[in-house]
Amino acid sequence: MKVLGLVNQKGGVGKTTTAINLAAYLAAGGRKVLLLDMDPQGNATSGLGLRGAEVGLYEALEDPARAAECIRPTDQPGLDILPATPDLAGAGVELADDPDALSRLLATLSDYDLILVDAPPSLGPLTVNVLAAADALLIPLQAEYYALEGLAGLMETVERVQGGLNPRLKVLGVVLTMFDGRTNLAQEVETMVRQHFGDLVFWSVIPRNVRLSEAPSFSKPINAFAPLSSGAAAYKRLAEEVMSRVEKI
Repeated sequence: MKVLGLVNQKGGVGKTTTAINLAAYLAAGGRKVLLLDMDPQGNATSGLGLRGAEVGLYEALEDPARAAECIRPTDQPGLDILPATPDLAGAGVELADDPDALSRLLATLSDYDLILVDAPPSLGPLTVNVLAAADALLIPLQAEYYALEGLAGLMETVERVQGGLNPRLKVLGVVLTMFDGRTNLAQEVETMVRQHFGDLVFWSVIPRNVRLSEAPSFSKPINAFAPLSSGAAAYKRLAEEVMSRVEKI
């Protein structure tokens, strides 16, 4: 079992969209996948049609023995979710001095090939728990300059975690999202990212796509909502590229 954290302290970069659609395509490839919604906003939960869950990740963090009763199946074969509930908003305070809470929970789960964790858009205690528990990180990066500036700070945090909390932590890769190849800005950002981070940057690029934006309102991943769209094709390629890297960890 490998644990993959999706992190970026900047909001609006396509992190949850990537978590949902990557998880769906990995499951469609025949793997048993669990998605943990670690973001109190609960967008991954609602995006997979699990609004109003009574128990979820917060309760499982409090008592890992309850994890099985908190996990919910989704409409996607092979994909389960540990949903966010309103109580998760308070976990940031409770976990401030407990960076290993998620690690203890994950130690009770053995039925999955892959666990994906959608971290909140911050570097607070919830995200620190993700960094401490993950085997590797996938970093969605919007093709614009402010997002690029934030990436440098995130990489510094990762290095500090590697030096203490989680020496085995790796960066699986950076994926460019919301990419509009018609603009000079997007092309310039891509060039800068590839020059600076080299092979860490996935060749798969996620385009701006109306169907990707529409899918959450129907509580479906893109492979179920618009499987022939350019967004679907991009996430399918990304899933294949992610698996080729995960297998080397």
